[in-house]
Amino acid sequence: MNKTAELEALLFVTGEEGLSLRDLSGLLTITPSAVTQQIEKLSQKYQAESDSALTIIETAGKYRLATKVELNDLLQHYAKTPMNQSLSKAALEVLAIIAYKQPLTRIEVDAIRGVNSSGTMATLQAFDLIEVIGKKEVIGNPNLYATTNHFLDYIGINTLEELPEINEELLMNIDDVDIFNEKEIITDEN
Repeated sequence: MNKTAELEALLFVTGEEGLSLRDLSGLLTITPSAVTQQIEKLSQKYQAESDSALTIIETAGKYRLATKVELNDLLQHYAKTPMNQSLSKAALEVLAIIAYKQPLTRIEVDAIRGVNSSGTMATLQAFDLIEVIGKKEVIGNPNLYATTNHFLDYIGINTLEELPEINEELLMNIDDVDIFNEKEIITDEN
């Protein structure tokens, strides 16, 4: 078997997980530059074959097989409820806040939005767009949320640095949301 076929087999069996250049290099026992050449060769083969539904994409630093863009309509019809229609305006708002300000707690998201976001955040977790990455070291130890690699794939970028720039003046600075600082307790003695 040649290296191109081995590469194709590895990308096929890893599915949505994909493999990094380093992992592919180790598994194929060739240099990373040779892997890059094999990826390019296989990618060109898929593009040249109109009978092929496949392409190779790189997201979050991992390569994987995907279907060609031209098949989106067919696959959306198959799925009948594409995710982009399943996310409400509130979910997109919460997702944007987390993407740009991560990591942060649900209470911090609520403070920015001015409404409770627990249901919306549960939906985003169910779609694997956000995840708990730890606990904030404050009273109560609330969960800290961040976006997932699936989020990167969902919006088609490799890293968070590729997010579009935003006008910072339009966003409330999370440091101004001081919800975890202790409040002075007013007593009759004060």
